[in-house]
Amino acid sequence: MSISKRARNVPASPIRKLVPLAEMAKERGIKVYHLNIGQPDIPSPPQMFSALADYPSKIIAYGHSQGEKPLRQAFADYYKRVGIDLGEEQIVVTTGGSEALLFAFSLVASPGEEIIVFEPFYTNYNGFAAQAGIKLVPIATDVDDGYRPPQPRLIKRAITEKTRAILVCSPNNPTGTVLTEEEFKGIAEICRHHHLFLLSDEVYREFIYEGSAYSAMNIPDFKDNAILLDSISKRFSSCGARIGCIASRNEEVVSSALRMGQARLCPPVIGQHITLSALELKPEEYITPSISEYKKRRDITHELLMDIGGAFALKPAGSFYISARLPVDDAERFCAWLLNDFATADKETVMLAPLAGFYATPQMGRDEVRIAYVLCEEDLRKAMKALKEGIEKYSM
Repeated sequence: MSISKRARNVPASPIRKLVPLAEMAKERGIKVYHLNIGQPDIPSPPQMFSALADYPSKIIAYGHSQGEKPLRQAFADYYKRVGIDLGEEQIVVTTGGSEALLFAFSLVASPGEEIIVFEPFYTNYNGFAAQAGIKLVPIATDVDDGYRPPQPRLIKRAITEKTRAILVCSPNNPTGTVLTEEEFKGIAEICRHHHLFLLSDEVYREFIYEGSAYSAMNIPDFKDNAILLDSISKRFSSCGARIGCIASRNEEVVSSALRMGQARLCPPVIGQHITLSALELKPEEYITPSISEYKKRRDITHELLMDIGGAFALKPAGSFYISARLPVDDAERFCAWLLNDFATADKETVMLAPLAGFYATPQMGRDEVRIAYVLCEEDLRKAMKALKEGIEKYSM
């Protein structure tokens, strides 16, 4: 017996596949600082826990396939506050941003068709593409110029008769790059000319430290092409709530996403209930102080990283990641070595995400890693100190 080709093509997560090594290190009494995964340590809003305690029903029943209307309206109100005009009927609540991405991949492209993406990119795009049976066509960006999107001529060169969409992520995971309005509009013009969808992953919208956010939904005369993909996971430090959404002004896109939602019945009803309380918060009540804390962490991480001989990264403008080139021959081997064979005198080590798994092109990113600065300042400084010591010993 044999499993499907689709199942075999789903890759292991480079963020999580070294977890067994981290667990063995902990069993040996080693303190592991997790900079490998974007799991915020800032507490979720207390209003979400109050809402959980006050859940109004004694039955956790099925909800609406499109998402509960009060939550969709709350999303629409939130978007209006950040300058995006959407109605609740243009929003489909999903089981996290992951389902939003899977829905989007499946509704814009048929099996065998293509979506252009700039690499490195969020590694799970590979898994979603494999599940949808589509092909990601990567266009490389470079650490030396801060992973800026490529020139339009390079994007146009990648378009074939099978191309159905271009996927962008801004602020970017894993690089922290924030697209400018000009860059967004340039990509949109290519989509418009070639009749392509623009999939815009905007999960890290508030996590911007220089410049300002721009959304695909703000591009003029682009309503049929733009599809917004979003999640509350990072914004409200609520990764386990599993609430996101897909939104578009294209009625066919929304109706298709709704039919996909009907097939999985409904998004988590308790997750929706507590999300409603978070979306009602004013920025100064939660998001603004959180972003201030992350900016401080970014500055500390970049400063300490650049103090490591041979390491290089431009300071990212957004998200809570730094993608960096390290002076190592193979980043995945080095990350495994940190967990298997290294510890400081204080019995501490650090876990990173090898960046090769964030590329679709083989052999790219072999000397790069993603660092998620999601720890408190004290732990972040200890983690970066361990990384510096580890690189020095590894290079001996």
